Amino acid sequence: MTAGAAIAMVLLALFGTLIGSFLNVVVYRVPKGLSIVSPPSACPECRHAIRPRDNVPVLSWLLLRGKCRDCQAPISPRYPLVELGTGVFFALVTWWALSGVATGETIVSPGVGLLLLAFLYLAAVSVALALIDLDTHTLPDKIVLPSYLVGAALLTLSSVLSGDYGRLLTAGIGLVALWSLYLVLALAYSGGMGFGDVKLAGLLGLYLGWLGWGPLAVGAFGAFLLGGIFAIVLVVTKRVSRKGGIPFGPWMLAGTWVGVLAGEFIWHAYLSSFGLA
Repeated sequence: MTAGAAIAMVLLALFGTLIGSFLNVVVYRVPKGLSIVSPPSACPECRHAIRPRDNVPVLSWLLLRGKCRDCQAPISPRYPLVELGTGVFFALVTWWALSGVATGETIVSPGVGLLLLAFLYLAAVSVALALIDLDTHTLPDKIVLPSYLVGAALLTLSSVLSGDYGRLLTAGIGLVALWSLYLVLALAYSGGMGFGDVKLAGLLGLYLGWLGWGPLAVGAFGAFLLGGIFAIVLVVTKRVSRKGGIPFGPWMLAGTWVGVLAGEFIWHAYLSSFGLA
C-alpha cells in the first residue's frame, strides 16, 4: 500500500468516528419516527443540549468518564464503541478498496474512488441497520430503500469510469437472486423471515453481485452459516428457545461483509479443493 493510501486510511478512520457519532443518533431516532437532524442531541435524563466540546467522538466520553456533564447520569459505553467501531470499519474498507483487493486495480482512479465511497456508505448503513435490528427487530424502509438508489448510482458510476460494464449485469442478477431467495423463505416460513429481510437482501445482493460470483455466493451462504451457528449456541446454552426471536439482519450484514472482504479468496479456495480452479 502506498503512503497516500495509508494516509487516506487514517483520515477516513477519523471521519468514520464522526459518522459513528451520527449513527448513534440514527439508531435511536429512526425507529421512533423522529428527525435525525432536529432537535440537537441532548441528555435523555436532564434534556440539556450536548455541548460541542462534549460531542467529540470517543474522547468526550472518556473525559466525562461516561457521565453527563450536567446531571451525572451514566452514558452508555455503546456510544463510544459505535464511534470507534465505525472508524475501524472505515479504515478496513479503505484498505480493501485502495490496496486492489476489490478490483485488482492498485492505482487510485475516479472509478476506485467511487467504489470506496459506495462501500463506505454500505458500511455506515450496515452499522445502523444491525443495531436497529438488534434493538427493535426491524429494518426501517427509511434506511434500506434509499440505499438502493445510492448504491446503484455509485456502483454504476464506478463501472462507467472504470469501463467495466459487466459488473452491472452481475449486480442486477445478485439483487434479483437474493431478493427472490429471501422472498421464498419469508413466504414459506412465516414468522421466521420478515419482509424487512427481503428488502435488505436485494440491497446486499446488488453490492455482492457487483463484486462477482464468488463474493455473491460466499456472502449469501455466510449469512446462514454465521446466523445458524449463533442460533445453535443460544439454544444449547438455553439463552433462547427454539422458537425464540433472533433477528437475522445482523447476520445477513455480517455474511455480506465476509463476502465483500474475503469472498473471492474463499471462493477460489473452495473451488481449488475440488480441483475446479
